[in-house]
Amino acid sequence: MLPPPLTLPWNKQTDMNALRGREWLTTNGLGGFASGTVLGPPARRYHGMFVPNLSNPKGRFVAIPRIDEVIVLDDRAINLGGAEYIDTSNSADTPHAIDTPSSGEGHCYLREFRLDALMPVWVFEIGATVLEKTLVMPHGQNTVCIRYRVIAGPSPQLQLRVYAAARRLDAVLERSEEWPFTLSMTGEQMEIGMHHAPFAVKMKMYPAQCEFVGAPHIDRAVLYGIERDRGYDHSENLFSPGYFSVRFDESGETALLATTEHWEALEVKSSSLIAAERVRLEQLTDASALPQTDEFALNLVMAADQFIVVPGSRREEALLATASGDQMRSVMAGYHWFNDWGRDTMIALEGLTLCTGRHAEAGAILRTFIRYVKNGLIPNLFPEGEREALYHTVDATLWYFHALDRYLEYSRDWALLRELFPALQAIIDNHVHGTDFGIGMDARDGLIAASAEGYQLTWMDAKVGDWVVTPRRGKPVEIQALWYNALALMASWSEQLGASGNGYRELAEHARNSFNARYWCADHKYLFDVIDGPNGDDTSLRPNQIFALSLRHPILHEQYWQAVVDTVQARLLTPFGLRTLSQDNPNYQGFYQGTLIARDAAYHQGTVWPWLLGHFVDAWLRVHGDINNAQTLLRAFSTHLLEAGIGSISEIFDAESPHCPRGCIAQAWSVAEILRAWLKTQPKNTG
Repeated sequence: MLPPPLTLPWNKQTDMNALRGREWLTTNGLGGFASGTVLGPPARRYHGMFVPNLSNPKGRFVAIPRIDEVIVLDDRAINLGGAEYIDTSNSADTPHAIDTPSSGEGHCYLREFRLDALMPVWVFEIGATVLEKTLVMPHGQNTVCIRYRVIAGPSPQLQLRVYAAARRLDAVLERSEEWPFTLSMTGEQMEIGMHHAPFAVKMKMYPAQCEFVGAPHIDRAVLYGIERDRGYDHSENLFSPGYFSVRFDESGETALLATTEHWEALEVKSSSLIAAERVRLEQLTDASALPQTDEFALNLVMAADQFIVVPGSRREEALLATASGDQMRSVMAGYHWFNDWGRDTMIALEGLTLCTGRHAEAGAILRTFIRYVKNGLIPNLFPEGEREALYHTVDATLWYFHALDRYLEYSRDWALLRELFPALQAIIDNHVHGTDFGIGMDARDGLIAASAEGYQLTWMDAKVGDWVVTPRRGKPVEIQALWYNALALMASWSEQLGASGNGYRELAEHARNSFNARYWCADHKYLFDVIDGPNGDDTSLRPNQIFALSLRHPILHEQYWQAVVDTVQARLLTPFGLRTLSQDNPNYQGFYQGTLIARDAAYHQGTVWPWLLGHFVDAWLRVHGDINNAQTLLRAFSTHLLEAGIGSISEIFDAESPHCPRGCIAQAWSVAEILRAWLKTQPKNTG
């Protein structure tokens, strides 16, 4: 069964910012999505009714940034859509924003917004007419369907003005006055081709007897308010060739379908697409084997589905994997702007796939990333629209061992271990002898050093221009925890496969002895964050030390466990995760806001990250063993599902109260680690 829809509390007397500040997201399993504000007007450059992830040209493109819906009823024309604009009436050099939607009235008539099986649904009440709008993206297709249904009262006339574009997510916003596309009509079908992009958007409206009215329009100086607040380019011109004019038939339903696939993708009824998506998600929630009474967990199971993808921009590689009898799977790190990242994928793998019963996909993800190993490193990320990966990471590869361990714990798939083992051996060998970016084992103490000028190699990876905000060059504490865990796992895996694990065990013990001799800072009663850095040992109190006792094989001696947990709990813990720096540090930033430079200066200098809470719960349980109190650490997230990105968990939160959500509205490792920790703290898991 599916959990009940998430319904946003709303009435017409509520401040419009309650709708402007909440966003919806639906995805297609290829990395493509549709997203916007509940209010209606787009507020981000990433918002769009159709954002496919394409293999040619590669990347995600805002294909349909907006659709304005005009209801004509009793000689009134009511625009439910609209936009916000830059006001240039006084001076083109000093524009200011109009903070109310000058051409949209949807908020005046909105009765309800809900997320139902990950599909956004709006209910508008216009006099006696009640109109329901539902948006769905069929899984595995670059297609979108928007259904309109009269559920009470007289049927209105509906006019849908479609704005078209072909802007890649990371491209400069369009301010041209030049008409950018061609329009062709063939019977019931319409195709919009973009002058500067080798793809077209095919559209069809049901019922077929609707009329398309050619009425070209340029919507100038459209404002994306969130981008303005974040210090980014925030205004563009949008182009529309005209609008569909539809009168509802006796069924009271109509739908607009758009695709970059073949025309056949448009030959499916909207009701069938919506029903199919509900069935698909019901199968996923049933496969998780979670109790139907745990609505929070079931909502996170559905949220997890949005991140597991066959990368749409690398379809040729997916086809090769399929041809060899394998699958290609990856994880989108966060919406709207992240692609698949190695570190995020490995950290999130257990929560997204193993806790949800999707073991085969977990194995496919592990196989996918091992294909990309280069000089003993898995990719840090795949940039938008690019096939070649980037490898500047010291921890992603070590997290791979953790992810594989968790997979084997659930699946007992020793055949996969045997298949991957030669690659794992090569990875360890590369780290022992040294590899790219100054990553390698210091033979004197058996610990891993990482130092490359101009690169951010750990998960604390903020960089603006040439400024690496938290370089952490030297020997970061969590890298040693991951290194020791990987070596200990390799020792046991070697024996599992009938070989000797002594060599790995010796390396592990050397690293562990050195770690415990050097990382305990007796003056502060916690662990150094980095040792042997350019400026010596770093005493900054950060959450990275929690990994020294949260992994399967803890590198930290037990005598120090409680002190570390108590210090982190007292000075870094918040209701939404761990601060990345203690409040008494002169570099501490309590709020993530302002310009890009200001935000990146705060990104890992205090800002709270929810994913860290998963490993804090692991460490806390290792010390205290009290499941009931551990679960209280996670309770704030149940109400968060109706904030920011409806139905998901944000990337970060402010370090100071009220801990406002920031960054991506839906982050893979946030969802994964909160779900994993939530399930771990259920009474059924005490054994």
